[in-house]
Amino acid sequence: MMFKGVILSVMASFTFGVLYFYTQLLSQLDSEQTFGWRIIATLPFLTLFMWWSGDLAYIKNIYQRILAKPSLLLLLITTSILTSVQLWLFLWGPMHGRGLQVSLGYFLLPLVLVLAGSVLYGEKISKFQWVAIILAVIGVSHEIWRLGSIAWETALVAVGYSAYFLLRKKIKTDNLGGFWWDLVIIMPVAVYLTHTGLLPYSKFFDQPTLGLVIVGLGILSAIGLGSYILASRFLPLVVFGLLGYLEPVLLALASLVLGESIGQEEWFTYIPIWCAVFVLVLEGAIHLYQQRQKAQNLQLNITKYQKRLKNDEFN
Repeated sequence: MMFKGVILSVMASFTFGVLYFYTQLLSQLDSEQTFGWRIIATLPFLTLFMWWSGDLAYIKNIYQRILAKPSLLLLLITTSILTSVQLWLFLWGPMHGRGLQVSLGYFLLPLVLVLAGSVLYGEKISKFQWVAIILAVIGVSHEIWRLGSIAWETALVAVGYSAYFLLRKKIKTDNLGGFWWDLVIIMPVAVYLTHTGLLPYSKFFDQPTLGLVIVGLGILSAIGLGSYILASRFLPLVVFGLLGYLEPVLLALASLVLGESIGQEEWFTYIPIWCAVFVLVLEGAIHLYQQRQKAQNLQLNITKYQKRLKNDEFN
């Protein structure tokens, strides 16, 4: 399950990186219309993804839990709002030149999850992880000293997404079924947002390929979000948080390619946080090397044992 979780997490990160570029194809729509169409287009492809992953049963399971305990619906509305805000912000950021601020929030999110996993679930924090946390705190402290506060986009991602994952874990909806219900609950708002703006549907006549672009948005969103949530189920919170660092690296690179820049005074915010990423990557590389060495030693011992058994049988 651990290996499957790692693969899904990496797949999700690369998909989210592609989505940052993909927003450039949606310039005909504003961020609210894009969010609405994203929800509408994602739901059917997410359902297909769940059929492929064998998770459709979770939809019925949660429905039965709602019937047995209606108060669960209030908590599902809360998780729906939390994730909808993040889905909107993810598209709004690069469309309004705030992609770097959003990506910084994703840099901090794994650290918040690491701390939450340690405090709430007793997951152990290694020495490398402590060094990474300290470096990240230095970067955030500089940003607060520089601006008097941290960018609202950054705080919203780091705190809001953490609250989302922790609440889902608490109410046991940390599966694709829970996310499916999040989308269903917010669907009326999504449909309304597609009707906002001046002549919202005329854009489809002016740009006939826009419909295909929205379908592509739904497919990418379903793959990315589905893989991300599946990974959160298969991995311990600490490991899930650390693997999450691949995503903000890709988002930051995408933002720079799209024309955003880091000001001279901002480097002292980004450099410590990027150093924290390097420390965690180093820890991961050391861990993989040690695991490989253990596997090789185990295989060597098994081979020796098998040879010894053959010699004993021969004698």
